[in-house]
Amino acid sequence: MVGVPDEQAPAARQAPAGGPLLSLALATMMDGVNAHSGAVYLLDADETVLEMAVAGGLPRAFAAPWERVGVNAPIPVAEALRSRRLVWVGGEEDMARRFPRVSVVLPYPFALAALPVATATRAYGAVFVTWPGSDHHELTDREREHLTAAGERLAVRLERAAEESRPVLPEADLLASPPAGSLAGTMGSVEAARMVARLPYGLCSLDLHGRITYANPAAAELIGVPAGRLQGTQLWATVPWLNDPVYEDRYRAALLSQHATSFVAVRPPGDWLSFRLYPSATGLSVRVSRARAVSEMRRAVPPPEDGPAPTRLVTISQVLSLAGALTEAVTVQDVVQLAAQEVVPALGGQALVLLGSRAGRLHVLGHHGYPDPHVVERFDGSPLSSPTPGAHALNSGVPAFFDSRAELERLYPIRHETPDGFAAWAYLPLIASGRPVGTCVLAYAEPHTFPADERAVLTSLGGLIALALERALLYDAKHQLAHGLQAALLPPSLPPLPGIDTAARYLPGTRGMDIGGDFYDVMPLEGQAAAVIGDVQGHNVTAAGLMGQIRTAVRAYTMVGQAPAEVMRSTNELLIDLGAELFVSCLYLRIDAARGRAVMARAGHPPPLLRRPDGKVRVLDLAGGPLLGIDGSATYPTTEVDLPPGSVLVLYTDGLVESPGVDIEDALAELGRRLAEAGDLPLDELADVMVGQGDTEERVDDVALMLLRTRGDGDI
Repeated sequence: MVGVPDEQAPAARQAPAGGPLLSLALATMMDGVNAHSGAVYLLDADETVLEMAVAGGLPRAFAAPWERVGVNAPIPVAEALRSRRLVWVGGEEDMARRFPRVSVVLPYPFALAALPVATATRAYGAVFVTWPGSDHHELTDREREHLTAAGERLAVRLERAAEESRPVLPEADLLASPPAGSLAGTMGSVEAARMVARLPYGLCSLDLHGRITYANPAAAELIGVPAGRLQGTQLWATVPWLNDPVYEDRYRAALLSQHATSFVAVRPPGDWLSFRLYPSATGLSVRVSRARAVSEMRRAVPPPEDGPAPTRLVTISQVLSLAGALTEAVTVQDVVQLAAQEVVPALGGQALVLLGSRAGRLHVLGHHGYPDPHVVERFDGSPLSSPTPGAHALNSGVPAFFDSRAELERLYPIRHETPDGFAAWAYLPLIASGRPVGTCVLAYAEPHTFPADERAVLTSLGGLIALALERALLYDAKHQLAHGLQAALLPPSLPPLPGIDTAARYLPGTRGMDIGGDFYDVMPLEGQAAAVIGDVQGHNVTAAGLMGQIRTAVRAYTMVGQAPAEVMRSTNELLIDLGAELFVSCLYLRIDAARGRAVMARAGHPPPLLRRPDGKVRVLDLAGGPLLGIDGSATYPTTEVDLPPGSVLVLYTDGLVESPGVDIEDALAELGRRLAEAGDLPLDELADVMVGQGDTEERVDDVALMLLRTRGDGDI
């Protein structure tokens, strides 16, 4: 790692490269654009995690969930690094729309700019700076140029330091904190302090960390704690009835937004007090007074002094951030990836394993961070009764924490035989809907103690991961069922046809269950061949089931010798008799390769493309009738088409040419261009070209494609 994100790190044995490089660069950026706060992140040695090296303007705890983040995390600094460009977030609504995870944890009005710290050849990290939301609605060209130039200068200095093997050592955060207890320094002159002491209402001065640097006698009396005990402490840490995350949240809101804010709290047994916070760049002033008629406010009273202390807000922030990440997981592998990118960096771990159970055996659902995957995968398939910590956590539902390898091996001697190279572990049972769904294993490279508050956080995260995993397991099961049904209803392979080469492709839509009603089939006949392609309305099991019935009916009508027009008419009547509420587009053809002729019937289906042996491509304008299932008396006229040897016929469903924002005529023209340029390729290669195999764009509809190339010999 280039830098170490630890504001409490001991003094370094080496002098920093060129002085406090990072903090000076951050101060320059903030001063040049009048930013309120900011932070510099550096890439770790593996270049997979961004670690906060220096923060400025606000306590580092405000960004606790993002102290260490994966480079693929959906937050502004990571996006700036990935895209190598400045990312601007103009306010609270913009943040909620583009980066909801950040917005959930910091739902305050502020604007943010994030930019990469990178040269043309190497990335070193990223920077963000913020402004109070109401004061800065748009980034000016001058500010953009200043930030970009400052980021580039910092990257060059880091590059030079790396070339000269000069380490960038830890630096102090940029926080203006007046010394606690310095009355004159905090309040000005002695006379001003005496004046404040005579006021009938309470006044407190807080630094950026929320520590009290001064409290007048009225404040101490109202709060019920001597002024000497308040000095240098945080209100929510010293006063039991203020130990509620809601009150600490108001302090955060005031500092980040730079807006005055307030809250009311009850001092036992029933005295309501009002707290008004006035922020500045150096801290806050707090006015304390008795609240008026708040008994009807119906606010829950905080726990009594001897009750359990609420969870601190920093912990809640981390949980909220990670919970937001896990809600985006769809498949089991999504859960593994998000947990690896979000949970592991946030908690200082280096590796993760998700274990599940099936048929009384342990199964490795996924893992991340292990140099040798066989170390993990050797546990796959082991009995749940095996004496391993992963199986025990899953069976008992009790988390286990091991500070060192010696502690782990003392309780589980079997681990002597399976070293994984790590030094501390947390085994978290994943309980969802009252039943165990797996175990999450977090591994640490160095011995790691697990204090009570961290164990509580990890256990809570285990519950969040369990819910995401349960949902993902259900999705994967449905996904496998859908694919199994789709595979059963489509032909596993195309049979050989007399005088015709064939190839087909089916691509499910990328939304929903990856199942739909697109179908195709070919049928060898005596001296001829028949082919059909169609699309049942809808993308669900009902559409797939109806598709299977339609395909079977077409095959049956073909085998009894019906002509193309009769096959379409009979299928239309069957669909209406079934009472289905779904409509079907269909294209059916009978080919005589020896004569080079094809007879086609169309029911509301996209027209096929024909590439002649000379390479010319045209769209076939076929006669046809309405969609199947609309009109029981409909007729379907046929069209005869010449297919000389070497002709390529392209049959497809509308998912290949219809997409949002694209004109269908343009899409057909592009399809024709591909066919003209690649039509001489072997059919399997041509099929991949036609469907754009390898394209990563989202498909809103299924795609079915069938290619027929005539040889003219009439042989199979």
